[in-house]
Amino acid sequence: LLYRTLLGSRACAHMAAAAWASAFLNALLHTANTFSLPLCHGNALGQFFCEIPHILKLSCSHSKLREHGIIVVVASLAFGCFVFMVYSYVQIFRAVLRILSEQGRHKAFSTCLPHLAVVSLFLSTGTFAHLKPPSISSPSLDLAVSVLYSVVPPELYFYYYTEELCIAMCA
Repeated sequence: LLYRTLLGSRACAHMAAAAWASAFLNALLHTANTFSLPLCHGNALGQFFCEIPHILKLSCSHSKLREHGIIVVVASLAFGCFVFMVYSYVQIFRAVLRILSEQGRHKAFSTCLPHLAVVSLFLSTGTFAHLKPPSISSPSLDLAVSVLYSVVPPELYFYYYTEELCIAMCA
């Protein structure tokens, strides 16, 4: 796809800076909110890491205004990222479809589609985990969904890119 030709180092630096800045803003917002909550139901969670919905269940405070403010900021960040990802994939697929050789198109799609599948898995399970109705919430379902969106996508990336690296080194 000739990333260096199509996308200069300046554009890559801007995209990386935007990703880091938005992630830092998101983390700072959640951290400040979490540490300001009084906990009255103990501090033990039935999960393998501290997720914000589970921490909110331990809190004595029921500040809907605070929750709604965080939801608005996080939804705005998530929507912006989602729009940028869709735009990026449209541009990538347009570039791939312009490749004249069938073998070149196949190679480009075989590189892009696993990434798209992992991103889709991450986004769909993460969205389900945080937007599912409380009526279907259970500790075992919460744990399974948490593992599905926090462990499986990085593992798939590691497997796929390790395999790609081995193929490239052996060729």
